[in-house]
Amino acid sequence: MFLVCIVLTPMLMVGCSGMQGGFHDKAAFEEANDLFSQGKYQASLDKYGQMLEKEPTARDRVLFEMGVIYSHPKNEHKDYAKSLDCFQKLITGYPGSDYRPNSEMMVFTINNVIFKDRLIAEQQAQIGVLHQEAKGKENEVATLHQRIIALEQNVLDFATRKRSVDRIVIEKKERRLMLISTGEVLKTYRIALGGNPDGPKERQGDNKTPEGTYVIDGKNKNSQYHQALHVSYPNERDKKRAKELGVSPGGDIMIHGIKAGLSWVGDLQANKDWTKGCIAVTDEEIEEIYKLVPLNTVVEIRP
Repeated sequence: MFLVCIVLTPMLMVGCSGMQGGFHDKAAFEEANDLFSQGKYQASLDKYGQMLEKEPTARDRVLFEMGVIYSHPKNEHKDYAKSLDCFQKLITGYPGSDYRPNSEMMVFTINNVIFKDRLIAEQQAQIGVLHQEAKGKENEVATLHQRIIALEQNVLDFATRKRSVDRIVIEKKERRLMLISTGEVLKTYRIALGGNPDGPKERQGDNKTPEGTYVIDGKNKNSQYHQALHVSYPNERDKKRAKELGVSPGGDIMIHGIKAGLSWVGDLQANKDWTKGCIAVTDEEIEEIYKLVPLNTVVEIRP
């Protein structure tokens, strides 16, 4: 379409009948051109069609102007095949016409447009197929995700009945907590740590999460952080280090949920380390962990 506009613009600047050629009925040509200028393309074509018989000496001009109208970008009923037919008849039947060079240029341009239109249509069809395939894959992924969730829940339900969680592994760098049963990971949770998470906890108030091996030595169902499991920090190594530094090792390290009144934060809580050294999960997750983890479960907190 862009190519056709480029070719037609210089021709249309002086009107469809601006080029010279022999004719007998000047009024008929002016009427046809006026109809074209008003955007009445079919009426203009009808008028030119009548002149094909009435003006035999001006047929090259009539064919040329009809070809222009059939291919005009603003003609909602443009017909490239009819346009090409007009130009081809002119080229073949009137080899010496002044309109022949422009007709040959129009034939070349319109054929290019038709080729590119066909190519675009094929590409759009391919894009449509790819969209459908992608949508199908999205549905497959969503179905698989739901199956995974269901399987995980079945495993957790089984673990809840058997009380089979025997170890908690917390990886500070990865910000994750894993429930372990006989060496197998039952479930993984995203966590938030103390506001100063790098390195082991050394003293009270340093906002660090401990590193080492501990046990769950207490459970609080009515914690101000929804629910909480108490971690047996400080162990003997922690106490010895604090004594050498001449400081208090601190305590009250928990695995807990979100502070009362802020449960709406949900998963976003794990986007920032916000505790005073504890390990935080969502309220729904701490409820799950609380059920699965018995007292004296080993807690390994890794750097």
